[in-house]
Amino acid sequence: MHNDLHHHHHDHGDGHHHNYGPNGHHHSHPPGHNGPAGKPLQWQTPHLPADHAKEHPVDPGAVDLDLVETAFLEGFSRAPDPSSFLRLAGIPFVSESGDGTRLHLLRVETEDMVDVGAVMPLVGGAGVAYHPLPARLTSHRRRLAFVYHDGAAQRRLGFAAARALSDRSATSQFAVPGH
Repeated sequence: MHNDLHHHHHDHGDGHHHNYGPNGHHHSHPPGHNGPAGKPLQWQTPHLPADHAKEHPVDPGAVDLDLVETAFLEGFSRAPDPSSFLRLAGIPFVSESGDGTRLHLLRVETEDMVDVGAVMPLVGGAGVAYHPLPARLTSHRRRLAFVYHDGAAQRRLGFAAARALSDRSATSQFAVPGH
């Protein structure tokens, strides 16, 4: 049973520390005490020293984006009104690329994949060996793409890239080159 009362050595960071008996310093912590109170941590988060700078600042909009994408895939396939679902998800129908090219959403593509076999190179590189996978090693994956048209060709964007586009979805007209 975890009672949130912990014993550990307490270091003030200035080179001196307190040691309160054989169990060290003790005080209670809020639930999920390895991080700031009220902010849950995922099990994948490494416990780094407090003075360790993060390599990249965390974008709050990108936290758990893989889980958001999975939820989008599940909901979109059952949505009675796909256009409204796209609006709720923040996917623009009309946008502009970084170079100013106007993009128009044509289609949302979803693809289900199940890996049932694997190939491995033979020793010496003379070929490959194929092995069917037992049920416990098969994997199910889903892929999502947003297909935009830029006036000349189609562009396939992933979930994060489509959500990052600016919304220019007011009714628009565009000229088709060569006509």
